[in-house]
Amino acid sequence: MAKGNILFVEDNNSQGKLTKKFLEELGYAVTWVIDGMSAMGSVITQSFDVILLDRILPDMDGNVLCTWLKHNQNTKVIPIIVISAKDTTADIVQGLDSGADDYISKPYEEVELNARVRAALRMKLLQDQLRQKNDELEEMLTKVETLSNTDPLTGLFNRRRFDDILRLEFNKAMRYKSPLSCIMIDIDHFKAVNDTYGHTVGDVVIKDVAEIIKRSVRDVDTACRWGGDEFIVLTPMTTNANAELSAQRILKSVSDHVFKSVNNNVTVSIGIADVSRADVDTVSKLIHAADTTLFEAKMKGRNRIEVGGGDATKRI
Repeated sequence: MAKGNILFVEDNNSQGKLTKKFLEELGYAVTWVIDGMSAMGSVITQSFDVILLDRILPDMDGNVLCTWLKHNQNTKVIPIIVISAKDTTADIVQGLDSGADDYISKPYEEVELNARVRAALRMKLLQDQLRQKNDELEEMLTKVETLSNTDPLTGLFNRRRFDDILRLEFNKAMRYKSPLSCIMIDIDHFKAVNDTYGHTVGDVVIKDVAEIIKRSVRDVDTACRWGGDEFIVLTPMTTNANAELSAQRILKSVSDHVFKSVNNNVTVSIGIADVSRADVDTVSKLIHAADTTLFEAKMKGRNRIEVGGGDATKRI
């Protein structure tokens, strides 16, 4: 394998041949181009570890190309060594200000060029390692955040995350007088499922119900495992009547679903409340209203939807 991939931008034919030959004998892979536009095309289609850039090119100033490379998202991390016969302090400063990482004056010793290339490769390696570590750290933080916000069994939001969203959406609904509904769902006779089939089967039932809930609500809705066999869905910009449509999908889908290792059909009871009620003026009162309505659904026979706020009870 090559020690590194080098893009060599040099319009002088004899200088280009000699330098390319020298670098390839040292084990580098060298792509040699003679102008700025060719260099731009090369970095778009190939990956390089170091760029050796002549300051004076036939189609543009090397400093202009250097600036472009350092502003390009895909090439800004590639070390650039400017090579030029312009070797005054002002020229060197201008080249470094354009984004060059190093500057070599012509004529240069080949041993010095090799040393500068090795130094640039070391810098590139350190940058790549740092970027990899940063990516790994970001991935780890994302996983930690996901774990802290989700229920490990179902993948739904946990109660902690739901509370944050609930407060935000409730405040928006109060401020803008917009509708907001809360759907509370409880698996009917779940204790009997655990007692009869065991907690492993019970966990499968909870996961299946959670998946049905996810499929039955909108992307803008927030579904949460409230605790045990109880779930809750927050539906922004939604009245009781529209929230009931989602509830009907959940009720029917659960009733129709074939749960593995469970002989009897599994059903759920659902209670719905919204902020249109005058007495629902806090987050806790909205949750209490949905919970109370759910209790009514269970008391009236289970496998049904009870809607708070005076709406008629619906049976599916």
